[in-house]
Amino acid sequence: MKKLFFISLITLLVAATAFSAGKKKYGNDLTVKEVTKISEIVANPDKFDGKRVLVQGPIVDVCKTRGCWIKIGSDKEFESVRFKVEDGVIVFPLEIKGQNASAEGIVSVKKYSVEEQIKSGEEHAKKEGTTFDPSSVKGTKVVLQINGEGAQVETK
Repeated sequence: MKKLFFISLITLLVAATAFSAGKKKYGNDLTVKEVTKISEIVANPDKFDGKRVLVQGPIVDVCKTRGCWIKIGSDKEFESVRFKVEDGVIVFPLEIKGQNASAEGIVSVKKYSVEEQIKSGEEHAKKEGTTFDPSSVKGTKVVLQINGEGAQVETK
């Protein structure tokens, strides 16, 4: 009887450890229950601007300087969204690249006119000591990101 109890206890502990090691939490708890597809946000940015969303997908890139953002791959090929947090509030380690994430935050959509892009491009080129071709700007640019509050990453 003691042996059966001991085996059951060990099995329970191993199972509990396996399940708890499966996800690593960053920042706040996730509160949104329904997942929004990244492709829906990309296709309709104005519809989601200012809305709290939960997205899921593979982490395709991580900020190499401060770990202040991750790029989450979409359900459609070659699409992704940047999940940005305040510097130092959450730090994403580089090794989570390639793992799957569930992330919650507020969608932010910014539109830049041709003039704003040219000014920014010229300033960046001057700062970096490079050149910038204003004719490379072809129209309004939409920058989409999720201002992150919390994430869970599936650990391997």
